[in-house]
Amino acid sequence: MSNERKIRVLAAKPGLDGHDRGIKVICHALRDAGMEVIYTGLRQTPEQIAATAVQEDVDVIALSVLSGAHDYLFPRIMELVKGKGLKDVLVIGGGVIPEEDIPALKAAGISEIFGPGTYTSDIVQYIQENVRKT
Repeated sequence: MSNERKIRVLAAKPGLDGHDRGIKVICHALRDAGMEVIYTGLRQTPEQIAATAVQEDVDVIALSVLSGAHDYLFPRIMELVKGKGLKDVLVIGGGVIPEEDIPALKAAGISEIFGPGTYTSDIVQYIQENVRKT
Protein backbone atom coordinates (compact mmCIF):
# COMPACT_ATOMS: atom_id res chain seq x y z
CA MET A 1 0.00 0.00 0.00
CA SER A 2 1.12 3.51 -0.75
CA ASN A 3 1.58 5.88 2.18
CA GLU A 4 0.94 8.84 -0.08
CA ARG A 5 -2.16 10.78 0.90
CA LYS A 6 -4.85 10.98 -1.78
CA ILE A 7 -5.74 14.37 -3.21
CA ARG A 8 -8.92 15.51 -1.44
CA VAL A 9 -11.39 17.42 -3.59
CA LEU A 10 -14.49 19.29 -2.45
CA ALA A 11 -16.94 19.49 -5.37
CA ALA A 12 -19.61 22.13 -4.82
CA LYS A 13 -22.62 23.64 -6.52
CA PRO A 14 -23.02 27.15 -5.04
CA GLY A 15 -26.16 29.19 -5.39
CA LEU A 16 -29.55 28.23 -6.74
CA ASP A 17 -28.28 26.27 -9.74
CA GLY A 18 -30.14 22.96 -9.87
CA HIS A 19 -28.20 21.29 -12.67
CA ASP A 20 -25.74 18.73 -11.33
CA ARG A 21 -25.09 16.20 -14.08
CA GLY A 22 -21.79 17.80 -15.10
CA ILE A 23 -20.33 18.02 -11.59
CA LYS A 24 -21.30 14.40 -10.96
CA VAL A 25 -19.41 13.34 -14.10
CA ILE A 26 -16.39 15.30 -12.85
CA CYS A 27 -16.68 13.66 -9.41
CA HIS A 28 -16.61 10.19 -10.96
CA ALA A 29 -13.62 11.07 -13.14
CA LEU A 30 -11.68 12.42 -10.16
CA ARG A 31 -12.50 9.31 -8.11
CA ASP A 32 -11.45 7.08 -11.01
CA ALA A 33 -8.14 8.98 -11.05
CA GLY A 34 -7.55 8.03 -7.40
CA MET A 35 -8.72 11.23 -5.70
CA GLU A 36 -10.97 11.38 -2.69
CA VAL A 37 -14.06 13.43 -3.58
CA ILE A 38 -16.56 15.07 -1.24
CA TYR A 39 -19.64 16.32 -3.10
CA THR A 40 -21.71 18.88 -1.20
CA GLY A 41 -24.85 18.56 -3.28
CA LEU A 42 -26.97 21.34 -4.71
CA ARG A 43 -27.73 24.86 -3.50
CA GLN A 44 -24.80 25.42 -1.17
CA THR A 45 -24.04 28.88 0.19
CA PRO A 46 -20.52 30.27 -0.07
CA GLU A 47 -20.33 30.05 3.73
CA GLN A 48 -21.24 26.36 3.70
CA ILE A 49 -18.64 25.63 1.03
CA ALA A 50 -15.84 27.43 2.89
CA ALA A 51 -16.78 25.74 6.18
CA THR A 52 -16.84 22.31 4.54
CA ALA A 53 -13.44 22.94 2.94
CA VAL A 54 -11.99 23.56 6.41
CA GLN A 55 -13.78 20.62 8.04
CA GLU A 56 -12.76 18.18 5.32
CA ASP A 57 -9.15 19.46 5.04
CA VAL A 58 -9.35 19.54 1.25
CA ASP A 59 -6.59 20.21 -1.25
CA VAL A 60 -8.93 21.35 -4.02
CA ILE A 61 -12.28 23.11 -4.25
CA ALA A 62 -14.06 22.48 -7.56
CA LEU A 63 -16.98 24.84 -8.14
CA SER A 64 -19.67 24.45 -10.78
CA VAL A 65 -22.15 27.16 -11.72
CA LEU A 66 -24.53 27.15 -14.66
CA SER A 67 -26.90 29.86 -13.38
CA GLY A 68 -24.83 32.89 -14.38
CA ALA A 69 -24.10 33.88 -10.77
CA HIS A 70 -20.41 32.95 -11.01
CA ASP A 71 -19.36 36.61 -11.00
CA TYR A 72 -20.69 36.95 -7.44
CA LEU A 73 -20.39 33.42 -6.04
CA PHE A 74 -16.80 32.58 -7.04
CA PRO A 75 -15.23 35.79 -5.62
CA ARG A 76 -17.33 35.47 -2.45
CA ILE A 77 -16.15 31.90 -1.93
CA MET A 78 -12.54 33.00 -2.48
CA GLU A 79 -12.97 35.78 0.09
CA LEU A 80 -14.28 33.30 2.66
CA VAL A 81 -11.65 30.66 1.87
CA LYS A 82 -8.84 33.20 2.28
CA GLY A 83 -10.49 34.49 5.45
CA LYS A 84 -10.33 30.99 6.91
CA GLY A 85 -6.61 30.80 6.18
CA LEU A 86 -6.82 28.25 3.37
CA LYS A 87 -3.94 29.64 1.34
CA ASP A 88 -2.74 26.37 -0.19
CA VAL A 89 -6.11 25.16 -1.50
CA LEU A 90 -6.41 25.00 -5.29
CA VAL A 91 -9.75 26.47 -6.37
CA ILE A 92 -11.07 25.72 -9.85
CA GLY A 93 -14.36 26.56 -11.49
CA GLY A 94 -16.53 25.33 -14.27
CA GLY A 95 -19.83 25.79 -15.96
CA VAL A 96 -21.23 28.11 -18.57
CA ILE A 97 -18.96 31.09 -18.01
CA PRO A 98 -18.42 33.74 -20.69
CA GLU A 99 -14.79 34.24 -21.77
CA GLU A 100 -14.95 37.91 -20.81
CA ASP A 101 -15.71 36.98 -17.16
CA ILE A 102 -12.70 34.67 -16.75
CA PRO A 103 -9.99 37.34 -16.10
CA ALA A 104 -11.93 38.78 -13.15
CA LEU A 105 -12.50 35.30 -11.70
CA LYS A 106 -8.79 34.49 -11.98
CA ALA A 107 -7.94 37.86 -10.39
CA ALA A 108 -10.20 36.85 -7.48
CA GLY A 109 -8.10 33.70 -7.00
CA ILE A 110 -9.80 31.02 -9.10
CA SER A 111 -6.88 29.08 -10.55
CA GLU A 112 -8.58 27.83 -13.73
CA ILE A 113 -11.97 27.78 -15.40
CA PHE A 114 -13.19 24.73 -17.33
CA GLY A 115 -16.05 25.26 -19.73
CA PRO A 116 -18.48 22.96 -21.49
CA GLY A 117 -16.75 20.30 -23.57
CA THR A 118 -13.63 20.11 -21.42
CA TYR A 119 -12.25 16.59 -21.27
CA THR A 120 -12.33 15.16 -17.77
CA SER A 121 -8.76 13.95 -18.31
CA ASP A 122 -7.70 17.60 -18.73
CA ILE A 123 -9.25 18.50 -15.37
CA VAL A 124 -7.60 15.51 -13.68
CA GLN A 125 -4.23 16.44 -15.17
CA TYR A 126 -4.60 20.10 -14.16
CA ILE A 127 -5.34 19.14 -10.56
CA GLN A 128 -2.49 16.64 -10.40
CA GLU A 129 -0.03 19.18 -11.77
CA ASN A 130 -1.16 22.15 -9.68
CA VAL A 131 -2.30 20.87 -6.30
CA ARG A 132 0.06 21.52 -3.40
CA LYS A 133 0.94 18.13 -2.00
CA THR A 134 1.35 18.00 1.77
